[in-house]
Amino acid sequence: MNTKALAIGRLLRAAINGYVVGTRVSTADAPAFGSMVRAPLGESFHIYGLIYDIHVDDDGLVQQLVTSENVDPAIIEDNRINRNVPLEMSVLSIGYREKEQIWHLLPPRAPLSLDTICLCSEEEIVQFTRSGNFGYFRHILRARDVAVGELLAAHIKQVQEIQARWGNPQWAAKATQELITLLRDDYATLMGVLSALADCRLALDEA
Repeated sequence: MNTKALAIGRLLRAAINGYVVGTRVSTADAPAFGSMVRAPLGESFHIYGLIYDIHVDDDGLVQQLVTSENVDPAIIEDNRINRNVPLEMSVLSIGYREKEQIWHLLPPRAPLSLDTICLCSEEEIVQFTRSGNFGYFRHILRARDVAVGELLAAHIKQVQEIQARWGNPQWAAKATQELITLLRDDYATLMGVLSALADCRLALDEA
């Protein structure tokens, strides 16, 4: 497995069903909503997750600056680079890898504070999303306080582009069909998910 990937920040707090990553605002241009990331849990053990929320809390200086006129761009840039309050990314756990075995289950324990969190490489994403027959979807569908339809749409859109490059152009169609099966008794959620997927202009026409 190729585990060389881009570090996006360090872990602030965690539970087995998810964790929060902190990073400087100036280094937060790579992570995006729906991106797949991983946290270490000892040697040869990684917890995979999806970014489902990104936010920046204010601080005293920011509150003063937003009401000021003609703020010097240098002050704004300095605040973004050196501010004490980090940009925070909330991550939903969707599975883990133990050595070379992938599991679409919650990890046995949470990662530790200040662990380095990385964006997953394309190889990792392909391996994780090809295994387990979409078993990790259940973690997304049962998540609370998460925009489930939007998260699934963002995830499927990003993964489909990668899977197509890796020789599996029908991945999104299979993922969509699996969601239809899983949500056949939950019409409201199904319609929300399908609507979000339709807005991606992806997967529905192929399903």
